[in-house]
Amino acid sequence: MRIPKDYFSRVYAGWLGKVIGIRLGAPVEGWTYEKIARVYGELTDYPMAFRNFAADDDSNGPIFFARALEDCRDLTAFSAQDVGEALLNYAPFEHGFFWWGGYGVSTEHTAYLNLRSGIPAPRSGSSAQNGKTVAEQIGGQIFIDPWGLVAPGDPELAAGLARKAASVTHDGEGVYGGIFVACCISLAFTLKDIKDVMARALTFIPAQSEYARVVEAVSAFYRAHPEDWRACFGFVKANFGYDKYPGNCHIIPNAGVMALAMLYGGGDFSRTITICNMCGWDTDCNAGNVGCIMGVLCGLEGIDEKWIKPIGDFLACSSVLGALNAQDIPYGAGFFARMAYRLAGEEMPEAWQEVLSGPQQRCHFEFPGSTHALRVQTSGLYHLANSQEQAHTGCRSLRWVIGNAASGELHYLYKQTYYRPEDFDDSRYDPAFSPLVYPGQRLHLSIRPGLEPGEMAAWAQPYVRDGRTGEVVTGQWVALDQPRWYELSLQIPAGSGLIGQAGVILCGRGKGFETSSLTVYVDDLYFDGTPEYTVDFARENIEVWNGALHQEISQFTRLKGVAYLEGDCLGVSCHDFGAVYTGGDFEDYSCSATLEPVIGQWHLLNFRVQGAIRSYAAGFAPDGRLVLMKNQNGYRVLCSCPFPWEHAKRYRLRISARGAALSLAVDGQTLLSYEDGDAPYLRGAVGLCVLEGSHCRYRDLKVAGPV
Repeated sequence: MRIPKDYFSRVYAGWLGKVIGIRLGAPVEGWTYEKIARVYGELTDYPMAFRNFAADDDSNGPIFFARALEDCRDLTAFSAQDVGEALLNYAPFEHGFFWWGGYGVSTEHTAYLNLRSGIPAPRSGSSAQNGKTVAEQIGGQIFIDPWGLVAPGDPELAAGLARKAASVTHDGEGVYGGIFVACCISLAFTLKDIKDVMARALTFIPAQSEYARVVEAVSAFYRAHPEDWRACFGFVKANFGYDKYPGNCHIIPNAGVMALAMLYGGGDFSRTITICNMCGWDTDCNAGNVGCIMGVLCGLEGIDEKWIKPIGDFLACSSVLGALNAQDIPYGAGFFARMAYRLAGEEMPEAWQEVLSGPQQRCHFEFPGSTHALRVQTSGLYHLANSQEQAHTGCRSLRWVIGNAASGELHYLYKQTYYRPEDFDDSRYDPAFSPLVYPGQRLHLSIRPGLEPGEMAAWAQPYVRDGRTGEVVTGQWVALDQPRWYELSLQIPAGSGLIGQAGVILCGRGKGFETSSLTVYVDDLYFDGTPEYTVDFARENIEVWNGALHQEISQFTRLKGVAYLEGDCLGVSCHDFGAVYTGGDFEDYSCSATLEPVIGQWHLLNFRVQGAIRSYAAGFAPDGRLVLMKNQNGYRVLCSCPFPWEHAKRYRLRISARGAALSLAVDGQTLLSYEDGDAPYLRGAVGLCVLEGSHCRYRDLKVAGPV
């Protein structure tokens, strides 16, 4: 089946619907039906306002597990183990990302440790390995949405992908739930009635399964009592409640709630997700799944603005790579779209090829309604909206209207490129961030004046703002006096700044005390180029999140081990392995640091870091050796040479990566070189790493062009 013509708007609506459902359910997660009714009554809106909604496991799992499709070398041989390696690669060790409730308690934690111990998928999630109770908890369906989004109108493909993905962590009913949800999402692209979607999706799981039984039982109750969802919940609670199934959060009771909500919601997005939420139990998981299904089914036009506006097109995540943790909704939708066309073996429409082949964090506004989480700082009124009126590339842009702007007043439109604890109300699943843009890179954007009748003329200039000092660096002012697109760019100065905002400043050019509205269109905001910056650890700080149990080194994410600041150094130690990462998806570059081995035998720099099990490392090894290594779900030495390094002595290490050519220098002398001909890692972040109980202090970390 060919990919539907309206696929792009529907995949965006599906992913947006997922995030809406999660945000709706998160504040009452684990509450009973009775408690929700007692506290809120009819809960028809978000129960809580957030400055920014913090990371959640229900969005972490989908967006990062699906990266297995991109990381897999051969999609014709795509397997559960590929998804298992995505779990190992993008999840920090036992913190953030999802619930680390303990081995044999949390299904995902259990499977993760199995995989870490060398137990392959799907055995990692099997009942044979973990027991039926652990294997049949809810996670088999809550992380499954992408496998329907990348298989629009192809439930056979969705079912096959979902079976592999769910089996990494689950088995039995847990896998059946994943298949059912993925098939519902896939079918929602082509079928119009939710009852038809559900009935067809059921044909992909065993008719004798408990999952099929609960969906069929709820459907029968609905046919007999089509107006009373509360009575149906009473039926579900009495016959399929938590007391009937073992474990912390079994899939079957929540499957009953989801089926109930989709049937009684009558095809209406708002009614469906609110009924789902008012039933209680695992509210964010359930509302997230049905939000995705209904988002695809109803399309953007079926999602009320009251749900969309608070999202702000923003999604916080808590992977091990900080530059991937400040996402926007189009980022996920674009990723799913690329994978969908790749799986289908179809050519993407030419206009979308251009949009989605560029930088993944590019603000292109091609998804209807998208704003890419851009924000405004102004003293007056403003309106920000996606528009088809003008476009620099593609067919859409962002329309920015400022009301009653005074001559000479400055107005800022920007991408927030770094997030701190004070930007959030809680830490939930422990997010941590690295900047999206760095000193030495270049900011690009395009802007066009509206030149509406009666509006004053305007100037524009690109800018970045330092997230620590507030210092603003600007490009030249450009007069927006012609009805055309102006391409602005700013070379960000090299240095040690932490970029917190990047965007454009608008200034009206009226006479005297003249005021008027200002209208401009903005398109194609992105960053490129090789960074040139230094992390000075004397300037970094401990970021303390809600509850103080979540603490991070500014700019860094931690895989495992101890990371601390002391004077002008960052210390990293471990009992088995420890690493911290920063930086973005850099291509050819060098990274260097002054380090001091404290104890132990492994003192390393990471480069081209693509996650916890995909990177290179270089530095000091046992027996007085210098090594270059590659991490492919375990480190192996690529080359080495003797080097009599000593504890308590400082050394300057510099790694250079140009294409597949790698080199390592110590104190200015190149001692190792290697050409990686085996699927080399060509992009990635940087990091500091110790192994086998070692402890090392690092004075600084510098990234620049390759040497």
